[in-house]
Amino acid sequence: MPQKLLKTAHYIELGSYHHWPVLIPQRIRLYTYDQIPLFLKENPYITDGYRAHLPSRLCLKSVFILSNETVNIWSHLLGFLLFFSLGVNDLSSVLPSSGANREDYVIYAIGLFCFQVCMLCSVGYHLFSCHRSEKTCRRWLALDYAGISVGILGCYVPGIFYAFYCNAFWRQVYLLTVLSLILAVFCAQVHPDYLSNDWRRIRMAIFFCVAGVSVIPACHWVWLNGGFTSDVVQVFLPRVVVMYLIAGSAFLFYVTKIPERYFPGQMNYLGASHQVWHILVVVMFYWWHQTAVYIMHLRHSQSLNFLPQVLEPLHAQVCNMLIQVVQCLLLYMLP
Repeated sequence: MPQKLLKTAHYIELGSYHHWPVLIPQRIRLYTYDQIPLFLKENPYITDGYRAHLPSRLCLKSVFILSNETVNIWSHLLGFLLFFSLGVNDLSSVLPSSGANREDYVIYAIGLFCFQVCMLCSVGYHLFSCHRSEKTCRRWLALDYAGISVGILGCYVPGIFYAFYCNAFWRQVYLLTVLSLILAVFCAQVHPDYLSNDWRRIRMAIFFCVAGVSVIPACHWVWLNGGFTSDVVQVFLPRVVVMYLIAGSAFLFYVTKIPERYFPGQMNYLGASHQVWHILVVVMFYWWHQTAVYIMHLRHSQSLNFLPQVLEPLHAQVCNMLIQVVQCLLLYMLP
């Protein structure tokens, strides 16, 4: 019979408290930045509280100890539970009471499923990043990045669907464009150097472009609805701006490593930039979900008359122009 593992006291530095006792199971210890493997060294301003050299079983067990990954793990684990409960509530109560149709059910299911996948991939990486196998750590890191792409897709789908609710053509164009971008990101992740430190800036640039391209359909939506003075734009644009502000703030914390950059060693367990990034991502997803619920309520209420049917003549002209361009290209390419 294996001997039961005992718990020993480990003293950590938590802010101004230099002797904060934490009980951790035997065979799990916390390391300093200088002691961890090279593939775990991403933030030199986090100087202590690292888990390392653990098998899968102890990685799972470490979820209940206080380390510099505890907030990262639990923020998105609770985020997953939040979006799962929102999904149950939406499908059983919110959508039926709003007179939602089948398309609404599909859109909400896709959006919330994407958010949950993003949360779980993040939890998996931060839980198993301390694995003794670098290959295992890299696989979970790839899943974490893939989860970010899926989360971005979960923002795009309801946003584009309801923004271009009366424009099936542009709705399909933008949805296909977004899907193509996400697939391109997945293809880039196959590159053997994608997860290396040399590609760190390239990775950030790729995700920034995928998220930033949303400005194009947003501006197009404003133009189709008559500009910034129209009622529908004044109602919904502030919600879009708030979402961009939350996303921009999260990205800023992620890139600059503030505040631990100015307080090295003081934010090892609480208050680090990556923890702020995690919390802001959950807030952003929740805000966008509530925005989609609000728009859906208006679409299926008497306020629908308040929403313009947008520029159908212009839409028809654009469609005809694109069809003619495609026909010309086909005639030119075919013998």
